[in-house]
Parts: sequence; C-alpha cells; structure tokens
Amino acid sequence: MPYRIAGIDVHKRMLTVVVCDVEVRSEYEFERRQYGSTASHLRSLAAWLVERQVEEVVMESTAQYWKPVWATLERYWKPLRQAREGGAGPMSGTLHLAQAQSNRGPRGRKNDFADPERLVKRLVAGELILSFVPSAEQRLWRTVMRSKHQLRCNQVQLQNRLEALLEEAHLKLSSLVSDLLGLSGRRMLTAIAEGETDPAAVAARADYRLRATPEQLCDALGACGELHPVYRRLLKVALEEWQRTEAQIIQLGQEMATLLGAHQEQVQRLAEVPGLGVDSGQQIIAEVGTSAATFPSAQALSSWVGVCPGEEESAGVNHNRRSPKGNRHLRRILNQAAHAAVKLKGSVFAVLYRRYVVRFGHNQTIAVIAHRLCRLIWKILHQGVRYEERGPAVSQKSKQKRTARMIRQLRDLGYRVELLKPAAGAPA
Repeated sequence: MPYRIAGIDVHKRMLTVVVCDVEVRSEYEFERRQYGSTASHLRSLAAWLVERQVEEVVMESTAQYWKPVWATLERYWKPLRQAREGGAGPMSGTLHLAQAQSNRGPRGRKNDFADPERLVKRLVAGELILSFVPSAEQRLWRTVMRSKHQLRCNQVQLQNRLEALLEEAHLKLSSLVSDLLGLSGRRMLTAIAEGETDPAAVAARADYRLRATPEQLCDALGACGELHPVYRRLLKVALEEWQRTEAQIIQLGQEMATLLGAHQEQVQRLAEVPGLGVDSGQQIIAEVGTSAATFPSAQALSSWVGVCPGEEESAGVNHNRRSPKGNRHLRRILNQAAHAAVKLKGSVFAVLYRRYVVRFGHNQTIAVIAHRLCRLIWKILHQGVRYEERGPAVSQKSKQKRTARMIRQLRDLGYRVELLKPAAGAPA
C-alpha cells in the first residue's frame, strides 16, 4: 500500500510542493506542483494533498512565511487524514516543521524543487532537526505575550530617547530621578511640555518621597526657562507615546487573562515560585503549554530552552560547555526570574547562590539557578504540585555540615572539642 509524504519549500509569494511514495524500493518519483501563498491557493494545496492521499507533510521554517501554510493544512488537511475511512495510521495527518539549517544542500546545487525533495528524503532517513509547534490556541497565547513584551521593550527604548532629548536640552533631571517615567518624573516632564518656565514650579510637582531636594531639582531644571519650543513639543510627543504604549500593555494583559481564564490555577502555582509572578507565569504557559506534556522530562525541557550545559565532544574531549541555542523567550524569563529569586532572603535559591557564586562567578551561578527553575517549572506543570519553600531547612542542614567539618578539622589538629548547648535566650 502506498505511503505518500509531501515536502513544501516555503517562500513569501509561492510554494513549491512535491509528493512521492516512500514505500517503493527504487528511486523516489516525485510529483511537482507550484502554488501561491494566498488563502485561496493554500486551500487548493490542502485539497490536492487530500486527493493525493498524502499521509505526512514536512516544510521548512522559513521566517514567518510557514505559519499561514501550517495553519491552513492544520485546518483543512489534517482532520480529513486522521478521520478517513479505513482507519488512520499512527503518523497520518502529521505536520513536520524542519529547521532550515538541517536541510541545506550542496553549494551550487540549490533550486526550488530540489529543496522539498531533499526534505522528504531526509525526513525518511531521520536526518532533519524538527521544531516543536504548539496548538493553534497556544500559538495565539504566544503571539499576545510576545507582543506585550515587545511593547515593554519599546518603552525602554522610548525612555532612552527621552533621556537623550533631556540631555540635549540641558535638563539634568536623570541625574536626580532614577526613573524618568515614574510618578515624579512624569509630573515634572508634563509641566515642562505644557510650557512651564519656572524651575521651582516644576520641582514642586515632584512627590515628597523623592530623595532629591527642591534646591537640587531647581538647579537641574534651570534651563527650562529658556527652553526652545521644539524641545517642549518633542517632549509632549514622547509622553503621549508612552501613555499610549502603557494603555496597550494593559489591554494585552486583560486579553491574556481572558484567554487563560480556564488555566488560572496553573498560573497561580507558577506565581508562587520565587522570582516569578502572574505575568511570568502567563509567559511560561504560553511557551510550553499548561502541562508541558510535549516534554517527557525536565531534562528535555531544559535542553529545549537552552539552560543546560552544551556538548562539543571530539576524540573523547568536550571542548565547549556553552549552552545550546533554544527558546530565547523562555530563557529570558528564566534569567530574569533567577536574578530576582537570588535576592529573596530565606529562599533556597539565595542559599544556592551564596554556595556557588564563589566557585562559578555571578553569570554562571545565575545560569545554574535558571536551570533549577526550569526543572522546577516542569515539575509544577507536569505533575500538578505546588512550590514548597525549603530554604530554612537547607540553611540548617548546611550549618550542621559546616559545624561537623570545623570540628573534624580541629580534632585533626590535635584539639579536644566538646559541643555545649547554647544558654536560654542566647542566639543559636
């Protein structure tokens, strides 16, 4: 019985598609077609694949152009193959996304139909590196959370541009205010944008909890009396852009809360972990799913994220332990969470940081903590458990080990050591 596999080479405006029966013992014979990338052409492609009784489809991950192709086949081709008469095979209706690097051909021998043919041959031989593509619902979560993160990056860039503008206008506000777009900073900048020329009046807009004195603020804002109107208009534009971006971030946050309404329990369990919060929990679920079911073990998740040591072995020697490339979005979240977790007093991550930082240095220790967090996240999602803080117990056990080691060292030097219980009220 024939078993057909289709290979698709994805471009922005066109697709090159080949289909062949991989059960033949002789050389593969390919059927070749070209399609456009519009919605009607993609539906025609799905209908042709159904007509040719294709069991599996493999395509390259070309930029973002593969996404509409994947979504169309997932909607119009995959269900028909899995529900066909006569029963579906274990791999029927399977879509594969191959990393482009694993399908590179010899230099000077690349053409549009050779690439999909090579995809099919290497898929059958098991030579392709396949990517994890989540469900349509989870892909929507990813889009929302990544858009929200990009807006936050835009805010950081806006703050940097704003500081450069103030320096050019001889307003040294950033020397006294740590956050230009905080409460006090926005009040004073709004007053300047509205045309206020008195430095004392602008300084009076600051919150009383600001460390800088009114005299220092007046000195830093001395140039606002002779500020060119163009600077005021540019300042107003920047503030309006910041407010608009902040409103969009709030809107996306509400949208994500609605999308994850049925999974709030998983978000709350993740938010209990030191260094994480509700926003981080939403981002993690958007990247790995609500149960991390795709990853059979915590080691598999760590490898996919790229927070574990890498391997570059030759002749029995590992020449490089640099972490492999992985999901950069989740790796960013874990690194940020690790920096926050080590600062939480009494947490096990703070204990581990003090233990390892002397040997590994700050950066490698943060990588170790990120790896621990990744394994912990897998356990929380996969096994449905809650985080339990063991920092005090770890600290007590470490203290006991240190005491025993010091006693042993003193006895090796010939001293007699007797342990006495501390007096009541004395510090332990």
